[in-house]
Amino acid sequence: MIVGTAGHIDHGKTTLVRALTGVDTDRLPEEKKRGITIELGYAFMDGPEGLRIGFIDVPGHERLVHTMVSGATGIDLALLLVAADDGVMPQTREHLSVLSLLGIRHGLAVVTKCDRADPARVEAVVHEVQQLLASSTLAGADVLPVSAQTGQGIEALRERLWQTAAQIGEHPRRREAFRLAVDRSFTLGGIGTVVTGTVHAGAVAIGDELVVAPGERRVRVRSLHAQNREVAQAVAGERCALGLAGVSRDEVARGAWLVAPAAALATDRLDAWLDLWPEETRPLRSGTPVHLHLGSASVMATVAVLEPAVIEPGQGGLVQLVLREPVGAWHGDRLVLRDASAMRTLAGAVVLDPFAPVRYRRTPQRIAALQALQLPTADERLAAALAASPQGLDLRRWQAAQGGQSPVVAADALRAHDAAHDLALAADHAGRAEEQLLAALAQYHQQHPEELGPDAARLRRLALPRLPEPLFRALLARLLAQGGVAQRGALVHRLEHGVRLSAAEERIAQKVAPGLAQAGFEGAWVRDLAKATAEPEAIMRVTLSRLAQRGELYQVVKDLFYPPATMVELAALCRRVAGEHDGVVLAADYRDATGLGRKRAIQILEHFDRIGLLRRVGDTHKLRSDCQLFLEAVA
Repeated sequence: MIVGTAGHIDHGKTTLVRALTGVDTDRLPEEKKRGITIELGYAFMDGPEGLRIGFIDVPGHERLVHTMVSGATGIDLALLLVAADDGVMPQTREHLSVLSLLGIRHGLAVVTKCDRADPARVEAVVHEVQQLLASSTLAGADVLPVSAQTGQGIEALRERLWQTAAQIGEHPRRREAFRLAVDRSFTLGGIGTVVTGTVHAGAVAIGDELVVAPGERRVRVRSLHAQNREVAQAVAGERCALGLAGVSRDEVARGAWLVAPAAALATDRLDAWLDLWPEETRPLRSGTPVHLHLGSASVMATVAVLEPAVIEPGQGGLVQLVLREPVGAWHGDRLVLRDASAMRTLAGAVVLDPFAPVRYRRTPQRIAALQALQLPTADERLAAALAASPQGLDLRRWQAAQGGQSPVVAADALRAHDAAHDLALAADHAGRAEEQLLAALAQYHQQHPEELGPDAARLRRLALPRLPEPLFRALLARLLAQGGVAQRGALVHRLEHGVRLSAAEERIAQKVAPGLAQAGFEGAWVRDLAKATAEPEAIMRVTLSRLAQRGELYQVVKDLFYPPATMVELAALCRRVAGEHDGVVLAADYRDATGLGRKRAIQILEHFDRIGLLRRVGDTHKLRSDCQLFLEAVA
């Protein structure tokens, strides 16, 4: 169990921890000189049946609330201290508001310095603290009078802590992927880089590979201490020190996270449920700048209120937080928001979606998706999120956002898998998408009766432009397998629709077949075929265009045509080049593979971009790994 102190400056937090553990948590020379806590301090206490309690001692100064928030995040139990001689003070109230906004519900209040006040004064302060707690998440918590100087109440407090530690079961996030919020980083001789922090989720063992988030830097756990003991494994709810290989101290600063690769993410825009502190005097509106505290990180952010339009004091609502710099954030993480000048605590929030969208953030569909993310279990959230996501769900991002928990998707959902994607579309949404696709195809046939149909990329733009391309291709493949549509080359059409050739066009098609085959990778021009067959160039152009509309030829540029057999060979070479260069096809590499000139190689690659075999990215072309074009012909 981890216990965090809270309370006004000079109310005896450090002294009480020393009385309980024998450890002085003020380790810095300036702290000892000034007699106040500046940085987080740590101590441990051993008890019966192998129990061990870790203490995080926080500063009480009003200018160090950000450090207090860092220490309070991830604790199991709060100790709120109020001095008998002073009573409740401003930082008592603010620290209590931080604990409430972090959702901390286990705690004890301690009236300290009882040796400096008479019994009546102590009783009055106890009553004052009880009234203060009544409007917080610690309502009903016991209030214990103690004196660290005389020992009054210390043993009773220690016994209460052991009872609570024995009652606390498995950490609620124990089954998630490992995450630790880094609050210190330093170098030790013979060990190297060491980081310390609170384990927020999961478990870690010596030899595990972790990721520094935000970022992609991978490190290996070389040594491990939990609750100030050398161990082979550390788990959620423990203070932990990790010796790391493969990283310097400066690369793992305070505010970073160490996470298991399955949960590694970074975000500068997140959606959350926000509760505005009841003592605020004004409602929260969009555009409000805030200091956002998450784990041990603190960044500037701007609030966009999603629903309702404004959030009144004591009320809650959905918001989007736009951050000045990326942080690691996961579903269910608690946030504390302070005003732009960092003088007062405004609100608390719970992360719903760390991958918040820039557009469509206030649509009914998006609000429904965020409401689904407030359900209690991961399986319930996933089912509801799929039902609220007509454009599908990225399951890999979902898994990372949910703390690395593997998603369980209904068997009838449409899935699209490849090296870069694992997407799912609920069965109801897939059925409606099929209807939209078929309707768009019917309308295209009505408007362009002389054409066989659009190519797949154009059909997606016409029917389902917002559906991710892997899901669209999976949907199209399912329709093709069911016989709902047919595909000839790159062109898609309904079964009842076809382009018919006239007798003259049939005759010309037979005459040009040898010339098209002999043209090879260079392709055949309309003028050359017209000259070779002694046919008028205009009629030849119309005939070849009709053949292309039927999917029996490919028109790479105006008047340049290729037969399917040649395109199969060119596509195979394209795939071979991509396989040799990590999926990337450069014009120079393709030119060398085909023996063509640079101009013709580029024309063919751009044609492959248009029909969906490749995707243009800057000056390169990337192979679409899910594309099945030309593979059936090869088989």
